Amino acid sequence: MTGSVFVDTNVLVYRHDLTNPLKQSRADDWYRLLWRQHCGRLSFQVLQELYSTLTRKLKPGLEASKARQIVCVLAQWRPVPIDVDILERAWLLEERYTMSWWDALIVAAAQACECNVLLTEDLQHGQTFGALRVVDPFASPELMPEAVLEALA
Repeated sequence: MTGSVFVDTNVLVYRHDLTNPLKQSRADDWYRLLWRQHCGRLSFQVLQELYSTLTRKLKPGLEASKARQIVCVLAQWRPVPIDVDILERAWLLEERYTMSWWDALIVAAAQACECNVLLTEDLQHGQTFGALRVVDPFASPELMPEAVLEALA
């Protein structure tokens, strides 16, 4: 096992997106693995974005009470708060890699959690930020999540 895996909002949203069954299934595979191995991590930024997307952007959207329940369950993954250290790290990442501010915050939070893997479709699959490697969970549908994590160990 590679250590902790930071999960970006888009992966969690796809678990509830009825319009894309392939990504929904793939996101669910990752979600179940991370719960089994107790290695999922995220930030309060991810939880905020998830609630907003599930209730306001997803079509059909979820009832607020259901979205709140999902967020509360994921809060067991010890979400990292965005503090000044993470902001400063994100500013450096934003400048160095000319990435969006929101992506820089995600990478900075994942690094602050000392994660080895960042699950997201928003950054380049295989890209590294120090010890953190980006994995697009939808890039190789033939590979099961366990195989991906084993290959990175």
